[in-house]
Parts: sequence; structure tokens; C-alpha cells
Amino acid sequence: MKIHTGEKPFECKDCGQRFFQNGHLKYHMRIHTSEKPFECKDCGHRFFENGHLKRHMSIHTDEKPYECKDCGQRFSVNGSLKNHMRIQCKGCGQRFFKNGHLKYHMRIRTGEKPFECKDCGQRFFQNGILKYHMRIHTGVKPLEYKDCGQRFFQNGHLKYHMRIHTGENPFEREDCGQRFFKNGHFKYHMRIHTGENPFECKDCGQRFFKNGHLKYHIRIHTGEKPSECKDCGQRFFQTGHLKYHMRIHTGEKPFECKGCGQRFFKNDHLKMHMRIHTGEKPFEFFSEW
Repeated sequence: MKIHTGEKPFECKDCGQRFFQNGHLKYHMRIHTSEKPFECKDCGHRFFENGHLKRHMSIHTDEKPYECKDCGQRFSVNGSLKNHMRIQCKGCGQRFFKNGHLKYHMRIRTGEKPFECKDCGQRFFQNGILKYHMRIHTGVKPLEYKDCGQRFFQNGHLKYHMRIHTGENPFEREDCGQRFFKNGHFKYHMRIHTGENPFECKDCGQRFFKNGHLKYHIRIHTGEKPSECKDCGQRFFQTGHLKYHMRIHTGEKPFECKGCGQRFFKNDHLKMHMRIHTGEKPFEFFSEW
């Protein structure tokens, strides 16, 4: 009944930890007293619990009571059997505790993406990733930063945003001293120093330092345009291109010139406009007489 009520009447006087049963308290007290009442008669090694002694005795007797039902291999310790029973990937030999973990691993190897977004057709390895993606379409942002009220799709995005307020940049490049608030940004920056472009297009051999850049590039070869405008049906390679296009329908012009108040669809358009005020002439015409 004590388990159901949550009552723990037996208290350790040394540290205050409480227990359901007096026997559990006795085992716990051996941590403080270092008492090891169970002794191996063969080598004199001592143990806190009788169960530990029994497992130890298998070293001397060569007894292996734990058997794998799949292959018949035997083990002296149950933990060794559990490690052996991990599910193995036949392709690379990596082992997993759960069949579900193996399934996710296999999808990475095969490229299988069984979970499809019904709104845009994008596919994913895991159902959980699809759920996060669906928030883009539904606009649900369950996580809120209390200081500024800004809301986010994922907990990771909230953590990154908090670093804007705190100024924390935990990832530092020793060579140049530049710091980053995301580990991913740090990794990409490292490739500037190393010149590494690990992602290669199999069709043309062009290489990229971001996997996302490769994905966009692949669409040039396949002609895939997964992002569709619901108003006119026009399709685009990238979501960013769709966002620019949607401003044609909505009339949104988020970029404003502080000098004259004129607004623009794209930041690039604002930059070009600013040259009117600054007098900057980046392209100079040369003529020969």
C-alpha cells in the first residue's frame, strides 16, 4: 500500500533520503558505511549485494546462465546478453536497442521518407519531424519567449532566440576569434577556413558546403518545384522564392527606406534604392574617345 500512497517511512539519518521498505534502507546504508557483507570464497572480493556476488562467481565457475535465443551464445552476465541482443544493421553492422531505432537508421541509408506533408508534398524520415513541419502551414507556434512575446515552432528555435537577448555566443573559432550562437553556424564557418565542400552533386560533380544548398541545386537537374502558390498555382524551387512571390498577391512590402519612407518587396530592391540617397555609384561607365 505504501507504493500507492507514496509513503516512505524509512529515512536515512545521514542524508535524509527516504524509502518504502526497511530492506531498501539497509542496502542504502552500505553506501555510507562502505559495508560489503558478501564475500567471494575463491578470491576474497566483497560486494554490497548478494546478486553482485552471484554474478561475480560466474568468473570462477565459467558458468554462463544467460543464453541468446537467436544464436545460442551464452553469457555470464545478463547485461552482456542485453548488449548482444541489440538489433544489428546488416549494411553497416551498427547495433540498436530498439527496432524503431533501426528503422530510422535504415531510412537514412535508403533515403526512404514515408511521412508526407499533404499540403506541400515534402517528405520526412520521422513522423515527429512531419509534425514540426506542419506548424509552418498551420502557423501554430506553441513556444513563447516571455521577455519579448515572440513565439516559435520548436524548442531549439526558442533557445537560439534567447541568445539574441543574452548575447551568448558559445561556439568560438580559435583561429579568427569569431563566435557563433549556433553550432551549425560554427560548422559552416569552419568550412570557410578548411575549404571543405562535403556535399557533391552526382549528376554534375558540383560540390557544396551545405546539404541544403545541394538539395536546391539538385532541383535544377530534376526540375522539381515543390513550393506552390495557392493563389495562382505557380511553383518554385525554394520556399524563399515563394515568399517573395506571395508579396505580389498580398501587396506586402516589408522593407522600408528610412530616408523617404518608400517600401519594397525585397531587401535587394531597398539597397538599390538607397543609392539615390547616398549617391553611391558601384557601376561606373568608361568611354574611350
